[in-house]
Amino acid sequence: MKRVKFVLAAACALFAASAMAQDFSDPKYAKWGDTPEQRQANILNSNFLKESVDNRNWDEAAKYVKILIDEAPAGSQNTYIRGTTIYKNKINRAKSVAEKNMYTDSLMLMYDLRAKYFGDHPKQGTPYILDRKAREYVIYRPADRAGIRKAFREAIEAADSDVNPETVVLYFSNLCEDYKNTDEVMPDEIIAEYDRLALVFEGNLEAADFKSQFDAAFGLSGAASCENLEKLFKAKLEAAPDDEALLAQAVALMSRAKCDGDFFFSIAEKYYMVKPSSETALFLAQGFQAKGEYDKAIKYLNEALAAEEDNAEREKLLVRISLIDLVANNYSGAVAAARQVRELNPENGVAYFVLAQCYAASASACGGFAGQATFWAAYDTMAQAVNLLENDPEYLPTAQSALKTYRAHFPTSEECFFNELKEGQRYTVSCGTAAGVSTTVRYR
Repeated sequence: MKRVKFVLAAACALFAASAMAQDFSDPKYAKWGDTPEQRQANILNSNFLKESVDNRNWDEAAKYVKILIDEAPAGSQNTYIRGTTIYKNKINRAKSVAEKNMYTDSLMLMYDLRAKYFGDHPKQGTPYILDRKAREYVIYRPADRAGIRKAFREAIEAADSDVNPETVVLYFSNLCEDYKNTDEVMPDEIIAEYDRLALVFEGNLEAADFKSQFDAAFGLSGAASCENLEKLFKAKLEAAPDDEALLAQAVALMSRAKCDGDFFFSIAEKYYMVKPSSETALFLAQGFQAKGEYDKAIKYLNEALAAEEDNAEREKLLVRISLIDLVANNYSGAVAAARQVRELNPENGVAYFVLAQCYAASASACGGFAGQATFWAAYDTMAQAVNLLENDPEYLPTAQSALKTYRAHFPTSEECFFNELKEGQRYTVSCGTAAGVSTTVRYR
């Protein structure tokens, strides 16, 4: 403390010496006080404030802030910049909730006064100041949900068309959280704010990540129901039916909400016409499969497959085709697709899963011993699927159950004897979708 006092005393002496050469009656010093003496004293107080902050003497610094706000509020924006530093430190050292709230009030006052007296600063004016205030409000008053929303709205309104995309995401994320956790926000407000603030991201390629976060918050809010989304996008798409960005946005949000109505499929098909992609084809295929319109699902997947060059994407498309054909009882199509998947990736367990079921399903068409022998190929193939799908809870239980079923359909030792076959002998399946597959003779 003695050293601090010595530094301040030295600063005071230095200032006094330089002040002798200055005329504080000059209008340029008017912002520091009404009289030359007051101006001189407040400029000195500003120097003392800086020294106190540098020395982390927060109580002493707070006294100088109060003097400067009372006597020279327009003197320097550094008064408020240092004031925020002071009160954030005092908040962190507060010993009670009441004390913390008091210092938080003072912190917010620093931003308000800075905006009042220095809001016209070319780089750090009102938009910047209110943005900082909103971010601090979330930190220091997390329970005041209405206050958080108000602070962010004021910041966004002040920034107008130059609003920071990150600020929009912070505001909208908090708004969506309030919708989910309180009764203060209604779904119509979420829809309206999404609609209004989506314009911030239009044509701003640098804000792509923030746009994704913005859309994700909306999609996960619960307000983005299919009914609400249709209400939001229907009028817009009637006015601009070929707007690629708008179609992409609508399709992405409605697919995330698992919409399956006519409106969704109509815009998804339109978007695919504007911009064909394997991702959109999978959206459409999944939806048409759920509706039982297998032909349409396969149509879009095959179109996407024809245009896709990336092998990883081709594998995904072929897996989907094989599964849909399997559900549709189009076993020949399912086998063809699954074998292509196997060629692209021999470790894809779903390919073997589909092939095995197709082999087993065609056994009844073969009849007699040839049909029973088909189950050997089905068993072998499903056993490969089980090995490759050991960590896949979606397919593994079905695959394991199928092994038991297939074994129960193996021929008996007598049936093999009458067909001049011995256990362990090689056998080539002669009919059905497994025709040409080599397997091993086993008894039931």
